[in-house]
This record gives sequence, structure tokens and C-alpha cells, in this order.
Amino acid sequence: MKAINIGLIGLGTVGTGVVRLLTAEKELLARRLGTHLVLKKAADLDPARLAAAALAPDQVTSRAEDILDDPEIDIVVELIGGCGAAKDYVLSAIDRGKHVVTANKALLAHHGNDLLAAAAAKGVEIAFEASVCGGIPIILALRQGLAANRIQELFGILNGTANYILTQMTQSGASYGQALAEAQAHGYAEADPTLDVEGIDTAHKLAILMSLSYGARLDLDSIAVEGISRLDPLDLQFAGEFGYCMKLLAITRDDGHRVEARVHPTLVPRDHMLANVSGAMNAVYLTGNAVGPILLYGQGAGMMPTASAVVSDLMDLARNLICAVPGRVPALGWESALNTHRLIKPINDLVTNYYLRFSALDRPGVLSQVSGILGKHNISIAAVIQKGREAAGTVPIVMITHEAREADARAAMAEIDRLPIVSPPTVFYRIEDPHLHAAQI
Repeated sequence: MKAINIGLIGLGTVGTGVVRLLTAEKELLARRLGTHLVLKKAADLDPARLAAAALAPDQVTSRAEDILDDPEIDIVVELIGGCGAAKDYVLSAIDRGKHVVTANKALLAHHGNDLLAAAAAKGVEIAFEASVCGGIPIILALRQGLAANRIQELFGILNGTANYILTQMTQSGASYGQALAEAQAHGYAEADPTLDVEGIDTAHKLAILMSLSYGARLDLDSIAVEGISRLDPLDLQFAGEFGYCMKLLAITRDDGHRVEARVHPTLVPRDHMLANVSGAMNAVYLTGNAVGPILLYGQGAGMMPTASAVVSDLMDLARNLICAVPGRVPALGWESALNTHRLIKPINDLVTNYYLRFSALDRPGVLSQVSGILGKHNISIAAVIQKGREAAGTVPIVMITHEAREADARAAMAEIDRLPIVSPPTVFYRIEDPHLHAAQI
């Protein structure tokens, strides 16, 4: 049987891992596939990376065109990242009738609809298991394993950097700056961590998961995004007193008409499965109407976990090539996905529970004034903590609310912040607590 020839663009961390797996597990993969996966050529602009790849001289090049123009190469693996050259290389591969494997979540989130449409028109496939959660097979689960289910809700810890920082802040009481510096020292955070800590990377991944869950076009622009860079350890401490911990969550929920699409720091109960996802680990907790709740947990990044996902895609595409059935499973799991839109619920229409912290003067009647404004905006209080006098003369008042509409919560906070007895701004975080919801019912 004809071997499947592969061209690899990008010999960074993940690309190096792919080379290692294809080399070290060559015979295992061949036994499983029935033929060999052959890395015909790898391209990178860095001579040091090419030299370190332990490949034969005729297997390396500094020109991606040497891969794209080679008619014997069946599958192109794009691992350079970004939306510039990577997009050009993917489109060029598609135009030449080559299948593509990518780990590039930003490229898919921003340009996935156009790329997938181009691939479908050419009769080739784009596989992207490695784009979300590294070695966790969440794409496979949504495309095939859960195909009989309507995905009712999905909560994801999708960024290891942010989760590591929050874990350190929670466990040691470190400030955000201290936790970030530790993450950078351990290699979990980039020198510029903006994409990770501001929730942008998580939003890219959520856009992909939503498209797979609901069978609709990718819609990054409709996702409400907030990061963790302004977190105060004081709020993590109070959250703990209420029985919660803080996680940067990707959240989507289908109410049958509209879907929620949001990324933000979220309080979750300490007994929730996601509360125990610590360090740089990732997890996806989802509920299907038939299967019920499921948790997928593991390493969401790193050389070998992500390389594992890339090689899994190579195996899948190779099987389709062997059987001459490209496109057997649609890229987004639904035949109609690229022609389908879902209505996204605006964040102001969200109904959830809230954590609120006010800094107020230590005077009689303050709590009643605050609670009166909340009541005027249809917000009732589920629990409250009020600390004693502080040196500056203000005290924190911390509340957990019953379910309220986001627009009402924001209007109430704006009015409270105008009180002369309150030092704005009010701090607020959303809560995902099924116990609290059940108690209200």
C-alpha cells in the first residue's frame, strides 16, 4: 500500500514533538494504519531548528514552497501559528489539493469559515484536533463521539497559563503579578502574556467548540471576553469564605433559541469537578441531552500532548486517503455548519448569580442603602459578609446574589458607585453554581 507523504511547516516546540512521534513510533503507527506515514520534508526559517531536527539533509528546507509545490506530498501540517503566513500556506496547500493539519486556533477562529469553505470546494480536509486543549480529544468527541447528543452546556478551562496563575493566587495568596512572574519562570507564560491572561486565547478555542457543538459558523466576534489581570487576591479570599474558587471559564449554553458565549473569571463551587483542575491543566465539562455530564481532563499544551493530537489527525486523514473517502466526517461535524448561524445572547441579557464587593464607609445604614438599590433593580441577596473597620475608614461589603439579569446588575452597581459612602468601582464576578440555582427553584 502506498505510503502517505507529509510536509511539516514549522519546527518549533510542537513541530519537534511531531517529528519525534513520527520517528519513534513509526512502526506502531504503520501497524495501526496499514501503511507508513512518511515525513518527506520539514520547513523552518531557523537553521538551528533544522539542524536539531535529526532529519536527513533532503528532508529539511527553509522554504515552505518546497513542500507546497511537491506533488508527492499528501498532507501539509501547519505549525507556525498566527494569521499571516500561516493563512497563506494553508490556502496554498488547499489550492494544490493537499489536506491540512493545523494546531492554529487563532487562524481558525478568525478565518476558519473561509478556510473550511475553500477546502470543501477543493475536496480536501482541514483537521484541527490540536487547536483546542492540546492532547485532550475534545474535537473528536464533539465531531463523532457525542454526535447523537444536543450539547446543552459547556464549561472549559482552556488556557493553562491563566489556570496556573489562578491556582497560585488561590493556594498561596500571591498577587497577580507574583503569580504571573512564577508562571513565566516555569515556562507556562510568554514574555507578553496578553493573549492568555486577557482571555483571548480562550475565546479562540471557545469559538471552535461552539461551532462543533451547535453546527454553526465560527463566530468569534460575538463572544464576550474578560481576563484575569485585574484580579485582587482579596476577592479570591472572600470567594473561599463563600465556598467558591475562581476559574477563567469559557462558557456556552443553549436555551433552545439563543446561545450564551462568554469568557471571564467565574466563581465555581469547591465541590465542582472543575474546581479541582489545578496548575496548567485543562478540562472541558459538558452536558449532552442523552449522555449527561462528561468531564475531559488533561494537558492542554506542551510538546508531546499537542504533537499527539497532530499525529492523531494525520492518522485520521491518512485513513480517509487510503479508503478514498475524503470528507467522510464534515470538519465541524455538521453538513450544514458553514451555512448556519446561531443567535448569540447579549451579555446584558445573561441571567446568573453574582459576587459583589463594595468598599464603603463604616457607618450605620450603609448595608441598607446598598441592599435598597439592589432591590430596586430586582436583585436579592443570598449571602453577605461585612468586615470590621479598616485603617482607611472603609470596609468591604461582600455579597452573593440570587439570579439576576446582567443589565440590572450593572445598573445597580453604577448607582451604588455614585453613593458618597462608597469608594468605586464595585467589584463583581459571575457565579456558576448549580446548588444555588437549585435552592432558588
